[in-house]
Amino acid sequence: MRDIDLNGKLLIAMPEMGDPRFAYSVVFLCAYSEEGAMGLIVNKPTDELRLGDLLEQLSIKEGDEARDLPVHFGGPVEHGRGFVLHDYGYHSAISTMDVDEQFAMTATLDILEDFADGRGPSRAILALGYAGWGPGQLESEIGQNAWLTVEADSELVFNMPDAEKWEGALKKLGVNALTLSASGGRA
Repeated sequence: MRDIDLNGKLLIAMPEMGDPRFAYSVVFLCAYSEEGAMGLIVNKPTDELRLGDLLEQLSIKEGDEARDLPVHFGGPVEHGRGFVLHDYGYHSAISTMDVDEQFAMTATLDILEDFADGRGPSRAILALGYAGWGPGQLESEIGQNAWLTVEADSELVFNMPDAEKWEGALKKLGVNALTLSASGGRA
């Protein structure tokens, strides 16, 4: 049995993160259980891909009210699979996973069709790929001081510029990035 519930929390990569794919990442944890964890990196937009590019690749016609969203690198697992982290108010006709009272995630094509028609959630992060951990793996990484955890809030996740999210998440903990040490101790 788990002592903590990390569903809907943010993981903040420590400066000495060993995996360069996660350097200075902020990961929103969409699912956390004894089977493992799944999350989306919310602060790493791709340079070359936008929602319109995905719609074109999927042969979804853009309407006049189509939204223009960046596509984020959601994580190193299944890069070809899309996920949309969004505000709780939107629910797909096919399948939406409620994370908590602020956030939900949809990974079905109909959300992209809604975006193409100018509908869909008002606040969203579109991501390709996800970050995944097997049973006990994330707890081990947290114990090794690879990640800090903090409560997620929609302002930080959806409205803060991507380049500011890592420091913004640290500030929620009262931590200054300049004084952050990658080495941890035991009391």
